[in-house]
Amino acid sequence: MRLKVCGLTDMNQVRQLNDWGVHFCGFIFYPKSPRYVLNNNTTEAIKRVKGTINKVGVFVNEKEDNILKMVDECGLYLIQLHGDETPRTCENLSNYVTTIKAFRISENDNILWKIKDYQDVVDIFLFDTEGVGYGGTGKKFNWNMLKGLSIRKPFLLSGGIQPDDVPELQNFMQDSVAKDLFAFDINSKFEIAPGIKNLALVHEFFNQVNPL
Repeated sequence: MRLKVCGLTDMNQVRQLNDWGVHFCGFIFYPKSPRYVLNNNTTEAIKRVKGTINKVGVFVNEKEDNILKMVDECGLYLIQLHGDETPRTCENLSNYVTTIKAFRISENDNILWKIKDYQDVVDIFLFDTEGVGYGGTGKKFNWNMLKGLSIRKPFLLSGGIQPDDVPELQNFMQDSVAKDLFAFDINSKFEIAPGIKNLALVHEFFNQVNPL
């Protein structure tokens, strides 16, 4: 199974992930985030990171022109929209770059209703946990809410995934919804500090989920 490591701020760590064969790295371009990648990096430094790892830019209610500017200046391969972006905005951007739309899930949500207007205008969905504001919460939503659904689009599973969740993820993959599961997305539960990952934990987790 593919893995995305999000919220990275250290380009040397990104290079290490690339060497291991990790599939995606996420850079947060949201100034209010403690993992805002441009606090300590230039766009040129991000662009210089090469390899097979796919660079994903995470944006929250950002202007379309600014997003496309960052795609060009940083050499991003995908974008992830984590705010309240409209289907029209998503469609406009997906004409230029592979686009992930994130949905923050709460216990009472009708997931199929929530995603229906985005079904034909983005490339990939991501399901995360509802929280205050737009950042990750480090908490899980109820993954059972996805079971039995037909998402009909590749999706990333996010929201508080931690190192000892492999058995639960293996169980999730037995459900019919997993036919559309594209990747796991990890972040804060694998950190030493915001934006700095515990690479030993990431490497162990990757070795466990990569063969799934």
